[in-house]
Amino acid sequence: MDRSQKTQQIAGISERFAKAKAAFLVDFKGMTVEQVTALRKGLRKDNAEMKVVRNTLAKLALKDHPAVSEAISNDLVGTNAVVFAYGDASSSAKTLSNFTKDIEVMQLKGGVMDGKRLSQEMVSYLATLPGKDVLRAQLLGLFQAPASKFVRTLAAAPTGFLTVLNARKEKLETN
Repeated sequence: MDRSQKTQQIAGISERFAKAKAAFLVDFKGMTVEQVTALRKGLRKDNAEMKVVRNTLAKLALKDHPAVSEAISNDLVGTNAVVFAYGDASSSAKTLSNFTKDIEVMQLKGGVMDGKRLSQEMVSYLATLPGKDVLRAQLLGLFQAPASKFVRTLAAAPTGFLTVLNARKEKLETN
């Protein structure tokens, strides 16, 4: 690989780090081509991308991102692939966590989110969190609950009054 190709790769990696909301380091040594392909397809559904990078090029690309560099540069040892999560970080972490359970040779080294280092345990915990759409639905339900309860309470008074009137009418009709 000549100098211009290395410069292009460094620029591409740096651009991906800038665009990603989170990045996870994965040791993929020992995985088959089919397993890597399945992982990439699963990550694509989560708006994420897995890129196999050389450690030296990744470290050079991280010079533009000092917070991210400080968080993960020590983990750039051995065979690494970086998973760039452009969308919901928890869904990408969930996909990675499921793959590490299924494929034992794959190791999740850690990651970075918002400039903070994520250990392997933190990434596993992130995988247990609900996705962004589920959290939005729960929040909407919380906002909607007081209004719907208020409407039910307002409707209860006339309904109760009509029930009493109907019972009185039935009582008078039976006499």
